[in-house]
Amino acid sequence: MSSASPDTAGLDDLIGRIRPADPAVAEAAREHQDRLTKPRGSLGRLEDVSVRLAALAGAVPAPVPAAPAVAVFVGDHGVHARGVSPWPREVTGQMVANFLAGGAVVNALARQVGAAVRVVDVGMSPEASAVVAGLPGLERRSVRAGTGDITVEPAMSRAEALAAIAAGAAVAESLVAAGHDLLVTGDMGIANTTASASIIAALLGVGAATVTGRGTGIDDETLAQKVTVVTQAVARAAADGAGPDDPVGVLASVGGLEHAATVGFVLMAAAARVPVVLDGVIACSSALVAARLAPDARAAMFAGHRSVEPGASAALAALELPPLLDLGMRLGEGSGGVLAVPVVQAAARVLAEVATFDGAGVTDKHTD
Repeated sequence: MSSASPDTAGLDDLIGRIRPADPAVAEAAREHQDRLTKPRGSLGRLEDVSVRLAALAGAVPAPVPAAPAVAVFVGDHGVHARGVSPWPREVTGQMVANFLAGGAVVNALARQVGAAVRVVDVGMSPEASAVVAGLPGLERRSVRAGTGDITVEPAMSRAEALAAIAAGAAVAESLVAAGHDLLVTGDMGIANTTASASIIAALLGVGAATVTGRGTGIDDETLAQKVTVVTQAVARAAADGAGPDDPVGVLASVGGLEHAATVGFVLMAAAARVPVVLDGVIACSSALVAARLAPDARAAMFAGHRSVEPGASAALAALELPPLLDLGMRLGEGSGGVLAVPVVQAAARVLAEVATFDGAGVTDKHTD
């Protein structure tokens, strides 16, 4: 990036800490993988994950991640008023209360894989905040009370987007400092798939219809309205000068506060050289912003699953990140990312613990 202004100094510093994966380590990891007691390539993408983990860690084998954590960033969206979701806005707060009580899907799946759950308010509306007033466990890092209606105004100011990025980075930094060695993105915010589609369409220069999906399960009429809204939002952002060459501008113009926090979360994971598993379309759109800001951050990203939201596939293709799971999911919360945690751990464990042909006294195939 160019020389820092006071507003961007923190982001520039964070980006400056991100280094590329070590290609020599990646080559050594691939060579070690090829010596394990199995046919070469027989574990498919699991082998690729193990190599990427080693290159990120700078060691062969990489440590097996033992302490995963998911951060659920929460925000509300002014575009909800445009009829893009059948769910009332107060559901954001009600679901946060559910997260805090341990009763949501992400809580159950996190217990299954032994992951900690952190719930972080970066932009809840006053109505949503009132629902959870006095409940213990919610981390308050609110930047503003929800976003603007992106069809007629920016979602937030550039300074607010940077503040939300910093909030997400601080959460990742605190989790790593607490010993968590595998991070997972999570989110909550009614209407946030509309913002996600808008980010992806604006950054990739594609039509709204190709990246806009049914979100929480909308009908055909609502989907048509949602496509119209995304089209309007992207056009308004472009008219305001927010285009593909300005990822923070796109984020501020059509994104969400939970998207911005996820950008910071991903960037800090990359700076700390800790793998971060992406969940669904909210995470994928945020990762697209992060990669535009710091291409080397992609080395830390692992696509947990393929959401059925079309924007997720478009973003993952642009990021060149193959999904680890494809279960037809579209929930969000971090659910698909958490489900992929054992896959990432297994990839590291195979490289670390499976014997080599020489070590086990097993005859390798003839190569001549």
